[in-house]
Amino acid sequence: MIFQRAARREFAHSTAGVFTALFAIMVTTQLIRLLNEAAQGSVDAGAVAALLGFAALNYLPPLLSLSLFVAILLSLSRSYRDSEMVVWFSSGLSLTAWMRPVLTFALPLVVTIAALSLFLSPWALSQSAEFRGKLSNRKDAGQVAPGRFQESSSGDRVIFVEGVADDTSHVRNVFVNELQPDRLGVTMAGTGHQEIADNGDRFIVLQDGRRYELEPGTAKFRILEYARYAVRLETKEARGIERTPKNMPLVELLQVDLPVYRAELLWRLGMPLSAIVLVLLAIPLAFVNPRAGRSANMLLAILVYVLYNNLLTISEGWVASGRLSFAVGLLAAHLLMLFLLPLMFYHRIAVSSFRRLSR
Repeated sequence: MIFQRAARREFAHSTAGVFTALFAIMVTTQLIRLLNEAAQGSVDAGAVAALLGFAALNYLPPLLSLSLFVAILLSLSRSYRDSEMVVWFSSGLSLTAWMRPVLTFALPLVVTIAALSLFLSPWALSQSAEFRGKLSNRKDAGQVAPGRFQESSSGDRVIFVEGVADDTSHVRNVFVNELQPDRLGVTMAGTGHQEIADNGDRFIVLQDGRRYELEPGTAKFRILEYARYAVRLETKEARGIERTPKNMPLVELLQVDLPVYRAELLWRLGMPLSAIVLVLLAIPLAFVNPRAGRSANMLLAILVYVLYNNLLTISEGWVASGRLSFAVGLLAAHLLMLFLLPLMFYHRIAVSSFRRLSR
């Protein structure tokens, strides 16, 4: 019991350290990308923190899985380097005896990974898409600082307002440039306000203005004076967010029997399954010869992790294209690695036994 408590404590410290480092790298990478989008004007600067939070939630499952694998690997490698494994084997215990403390520590985190992968990550992607949609609507509605030319998300309209009321409902001195397939329209008005129709469509209603229409390639143009002119804006908020397999809730995903949706379900279920297999693989992969280099086992572990992750990606792609059934795609990669697991244990135990006998 004392040994198991000490092992779990070391596993916890290693996992926390590895996860902190990986999480910091991920946050930094995503922050740079979002700041670049904000500098280009595609993302509002005030939305960077919220979008960064949603991205962090989405990346938690693979980060936790990798952290767990590396932490077990580092902890057991340290035991080899400090010759603690010599005492372990001399007491009559085999390498497989490490499976119990490793699984006892890993199972709560695997359950957490399953909950994140199945429920929280799709919710974060859905919220991120909805948040971006709302920002796009605000952009289309002209809710920007006065004195700036604002292009719509579709790229066919440019709006300029000289002044905006405190409640952003009324604008003053409006200029709208609209590019249509058969004509170019320029609309100007002294005042305007926003209206939302019953079906959710949003309009900018201009008052007491003038509109110029020009047919490209010709000298024809028209001048229209109006008392009221409504410019319809595309309202993604009224249509709702676009449902994709990645941001669909689990209940809705299970109801769609299409290859692309089955592939997404395979990926979500594969996260916790691969986490269990990886922590078991870390036990034989952690072997380090104190008299030799310390990086050989890490290179092999990285190779195994990359191979495993690529197998999962290939399985997902084949299921999405219909080349592989869902059941085979779900089990093939995991069963292959589980088949290698006893072989790796046997090889490591045989090598350790031979070395003890040769002494």
